[in-house]
Amino acid sequence: MLQVTQYQKTGELRVEELPPPQLEAGSVLVRNAYSLISAGTERTSVKTAQSSIVGKARTRPDLVRQVVDNAKREGLLATYRKVQTRLDNYNELGYSSAGIVLESAVPGLSPGDRVACAGTAYHAEIVSVPKNLVVRIPDEVDLDEAAFVALGAIALQGVRQAEVRLGEYVAVIGLGLVGLLTVQLLKAQGCQVIGLDVDPQKLTLARNVGCDDCALNDADAALAVDAFTRGYGADAVLITASTPSNQPIELALEVARRKGAVVIVGAVGLDVPRLPFFEKELDLRISCSFGPGRYDSTYEDLGLDYPLAYVRWTENRNMEAVLALMTAGKLDTRPLVTHRHPIDRAVEAYDLVTGKRNERSLAILLEYPQRVDEVRSRIVRAEAAPPASVDTVVAGFIGAGNFAQSYLLPHVKKLDVTLAGVATSRPVNARSAAEKFGFSFSTTDWDDVLSDATTNTVFVATRHDTHARIVEQALAAGNHVFVEKPLAVTSDELENVRVAAEAAAERGQYLAVGFNRRFATPVRDIQAFFAERREPLAITYRMNVGPLPPSSWILAEGQGGRIVGEACHAVDVFAALTGARPVRVYATAVRKDVAEFAAEDTASVVVTYADGSVATLLYVANGQRRPTERCEVSAGGRSAIMDDFKTATFRADRSSKRRSYDGRKGHAEEVADFVDVIRGRSTPTFSVDTLVQTTAVTLAGVASLRTHAVVEL
Repeated sequence: MLQVTQYQKTGELRVEELPPPQLEAGSVLVRNAYSLISAGTERTSVKTAQSSIVGKARTRPDLVRQVVDNAKREGLLATYRKVQTRLDNYNELGYSSAGIVLESAVPGLSPGDRVACAGTAYHAEIVSVPKNLVVRIPDEVDLDEAAFVALGAIALQGVRQAEVRLGEYVAVIGLGLVGLLTVQLLKAQGCQVIGLDVDPQKLTLARNVGCDDCALNDADAALAVDAFTRGYGADAVLITASTPSNQPIELALEVARRKGAVVIVGAVGLDVPRLPFFEKELDLRISCSFGPGRYDSTYEDLGLDYPLAYVRWTENRNMEAVLALMTAGKLDTRPLVTHRHPIDRAVEAYDLVTGKRNERSLAILLEYPQRVDEVRSRIVRAEAAPPASVDTVVAGFIGAGNFAQSYLLPHVKKLDVTLAGVATSRPVNARSAAEKFGFSFSTTDWDDVLSDATTNTVFVATRHDTHARIVEQALAAGNHVFVEKPLAVTSDELENVRVAAEAAAERGQYLAVGFNRRFATPVRDIQAFFAERREPLAITYRMNVGPLPPSSWILAEGQGGRIVGEACHAVDVFAALTGARPVRVYATAVRKDVAEFAAEDTASVVVTYADGSVATLLYVANGQRRPTERCEVSAGGRSAIMDDFKTATFRADRSSKRRSYDGRKGHAEEVADFVDVIRGRSTPTFSVDTLVQTTAVTLAGVASLRTHAVVEL
């Protein structure tokens, strides 16, 4: 299928052939007929990507803070590589479209239904849209009109935030696409509306769609509003402009009446002077995109609706209201359309948006050919497929997000492994990974990777709840498998994997899990330091991880949580150092009454081993994150302390030796070890029993946290 993509490092725009998305639970697959370019939002996105690193930093100071924090934890070089990896990718554009349902996993929507889409409604021939971001189109509304649904919902939510009533005076600052939709919605509400803009031609268009009065946004703008409102001032001011300037908010403060409302819909400067707000006691409100539910993963991704009695207007219900207003003839989008471009000429459309073409534009619609059969092909092959390798490792990747692209794929490439197929849920990610690392094909269906006749090795780097299922099928297909941690998130999954892995091992297949810490040089040095021990080890491992927001996917039901998904690293280090079987687990957690903290975020897990060793994991989310990880080991009069994989101190008798390291956590070494085992150059590091036992310890830790009881293994 064709889709508009943007290269994040340079901002280059392309229309590329990508594999179509797959139908997911609670979603529909839609063949787009039209998608609408949002000039303000997408102009900002495109220009930000096209700017220099300094320009990007000025635009997104929040991301700069993340980079600085990451540099403190992982060092400048590692952070630089991570930033470059993120930039060396393609992103989707677009969020408002209309088309025909191809496949549905949403009750009430069937193939052939006409629907309007928001959010993941990208500029692509086929889009996958969750149920709360898709609505059926009434028969009276054409598809090209319905493509305005997301922009209409943005305007409608701004009007709702203003809480205007019949006959009230409202000023709209900024008469772009959202501003002109806002004018029509306010008129449908029975308001008296004055529009302001710096462009005289937009004033004419605003009058044509029903605006009562218009004025240039210049030095006399406040006088025009005063005259229009008969000296009362505006009951509400909606700012729909898109500018870094502070002028719109300053004008709004001047023209609003005492105790009036100022609603910010567009992206404008927010250096808000206090005195006018104080003197007039104004109410400043921010309108959040399409409405309640936006950016809430439980609403958008999981499809959990808000009860109508408590949240009357969600983003989905706003979308329905927009289409209803179109049906009633109260919202007319046709005068706003200035250009229509077929999808294969989308780059020309963006030349209008960014000003590269000196031609006036407002609403730009992209049109899609109705070539159903061709766009359903799942696999996109590279123009020049990599040459077949004489080596024994031909690898496919299932999942290729930021982690895989930063910590797995670069190391795999250095080992001259032949890369066959890559599968990701997002088409643009599959294409990005294929181009960057040289896969022979990309797809959105991981079955394509497993069924590829040339592939004999599979790397799994998807979300946690899919690991066990993919591992089972990959092993059954005859592949060696490397799966990122965790191996499984439930006891039943773990048992199924164990059976599959033992059968595969008898066939000569190797299973490894991404427990990279045991491969890090300081951990291996500690292991060697205690190699001749004659008594059990006492181990303490502290992971100082910091809190996660409640909306994080790691905390979502079915993902296993942080002990299973991250603390497993420390448990594997315990296994590497003791070389013994775990027999008993007890865990307890710091209890908090604050809802936004997960109960398992700060916990202590004690593991007893068959050789008498005792290992304690202290998993901390409520402390200062430096050092992030510390491991202390003692036995037979010896002790070793490792801090953040950067230093380790070894003490024996009266001697003490301190070693320095580069801070790397063993990712390169774990990949090299996995490939060497497959090539027959080394013996397996992991046994099936070891992998199963490590995962069983984490599951037992969670069970102990919840039952307050010791769990025997």
